[in-house]
Amino acid sequence: MIKNKYKILVLSDLKKTTVSTLKSTVNLAKMIGGEVSFFYVKKPSDVVLRDNQLSAMRSINEQYSSTDNIISAIVKPISKVTDVKIKYSFSFGNIRNEIAKQIEEQKPDIIVLGKRKAKIVNVIGDHITDFVLKNYKGVIMIAANDGTVEPINALSLGVLSEGEEHLSFKFTEDLMKHSQQPVTSFSVVEKGSKLQESVNSKNAVEYVFEQGDNTISNISKYLVKSNINLLCVNRATNGIRNVIDKTNVSLLLYANA
Repeated sequence: MIKNKYKILVLSDLKKTTVSTLKSTVNLAKMIGGEVSFFYVKKPSDVVLRDNQLSAMRSINEQYSSTDNIISAIVKPISKVTDVKIKYSFSFGNIRNEIAKQIEEQKPDIIVLGKRKAKIVNVIGDHITDFVLKNYKGVIMIAANDGTVEPINALSLGVLSEGEEHLSFKFTEDLMKHSQQPVTSFSVVEKGSKLQESVNSKNAVEYVFEQGDNTISNISKYLVKSNINLLCVNRATNGIRNVIDKTNVSLLLYANA
């Protein structure tokens, strides 16, 4: 029986981090057996800047051709080098509406968004990260700006949890078998417990942090120390927005099955 490929949808803003986001997506796709689609939306106000109808139509045609060329120049080289087919499309319209329509049509298993610097909460304008979190219940990958999710032979996987919890999404096994080392666990506990580091029976490193104002910042430092390049986080984790803003690695946000 042939296993269906996981459908991965990249929602892009065509900013300078687009290439690293797409590379992370392709590497993820190769690990779990996924097919990649790339989608971009431009607001009409950024397309039509003229009142004259004929001029407006000409502007739309010019923008369409220009946008297609820009996306093609990003997608095709990555697709050729990695031997992963990447379908792409774009539209002009209301950003949220067009994204919602794309999600409904494609029904992706994973949505990929680019990560923004701390304190800048929108990914494609108008708080799109929050929009996707609210309206899409599947797995979301937030790709880090300063480094890609590493290819199959270099994945270093971490898990952030609140107490006893196990990874729970469809491709857990596919992902974990490509990790170059045991999964590193980061747990948050109530006040009264100090930072601990231990090694369990499977040689997996476990860090336990006390709940507090600087917890996520402290965890972020240990992510670097542990060379983690993909951190799995339950979407129900308290302060998930804080986790997204303050951690400096790619995140895989999942919900319990």
